[in-house]
Amino acid sequence: MAPVTTLYAGLLGLLYLALAYLVVRGRQRHRINLGIGAEGQIERQVRVHANFAEYAPIFLILLLLAELAAAPSWLLHGAGAGFVIARLGHAQGLASAAGVSRGRFWGTALTWLLILVLSIYLIFKSF
Repeated sequence: MAPVTTLYAGLLGLLYLALAYLVVRGRQRHRINLGIGAEGQIERQVRVHANFAEYAPIFLILLLLAELAAAPSWLLHGAGAGFVIARLGHAQGLASAAGVSRGRFWGTALTWLLILVLSIYLIFKSF
């Protein structure tokens, strides 16, 4: 068992469902069965959800491998908590504005940084 990865996988699973619910609610409100509507009414909600789905799996794989490679607890929890915060910030930022926003910028930057840190850790750990 990998308890740290399990914790963050559970938290991220709940966040994934919350973002999916927002897409469904938007589709119901605008009566859209498939896609984003004729004028892109729910495009941002769909992209928030899809962006999360694009980044969360690779992060969880890296986190699990780091945990199995006996990474320090502070690194694992720091990365896990940081990723949850990053994705919440990104979701809030993108949902509130189509252009650049603080939440979107910092959420993306922190997401990339955490993936970079775990990737580098694993590369060095492999030697």
